Amino acid sequence: MYNKEEFEKMKSKALENHIPIIMDDTLEKIKEILKEEKPQKILEIGTAVGYSASCFVIYSDAKIDTIELDEERAKEAIENVKNVGVSDRINIMVGNAVDILPTLNDEYDIVFIDAAKSKYSIFLHEGIRLIRNGGLILADNVLYKGYVMSDYNKHKQRTAVRHLREYIKEVTEDANLNTEILEIGDGLAITRVSK
Repeated sequence: MYNKEEFEKMKSKALENHIPIIMDDTLEKIKEILKEEKPQKILEIGTAVGYSASCFVIYSDAKIDTIELDEERAKEAIENVKNVGVSDRINIMVGNAVDILPTLNDEYDIVFIDAAKSKYSIFLHEGIRLIRNGGLILADNVLYKGYVMSDYNKHKQRTAVRHLREYIKEVTEDANLNTEILEIGDGLAITRVSK
């Protein structure tokens, strides 16, 4: 059983500190997906403070492997999932997902992408490699509708937008990928992979 109070505390602290966490309406949709798919193994790219990984564990029976680049955030995530009481089902890897993903060989039911926008295509290709046939790749913030932290400048936004357009083009034009893009939160791409 998880500690609801610690879970709520983690959420409010993240919001207070402007740490991007999964938006409520996106989470509602993911809850439905978890209920339907009943995943056993989820791979998350972009842990932040451990909020979404905790949600996945609370709303499913899955075990989660999650990757975080920022060491301080990862430390906070490790502390958070411990306080929430879900650390036994969450494995937090610290480092660059671009380097870590090629070393993984597990098969996942769901891959959740919520990290550097400029790397979404790399994450997609690794996700396809690691996902079971018929599994789902979920990519958050694909519409990038202005939930922009103040340290982004226009040049960076332009790059992110270009990369996200490429991601959307890839997942909608590949015959082995069946993709639905929902205008919830900041945009959620749901891709069913057939191998």
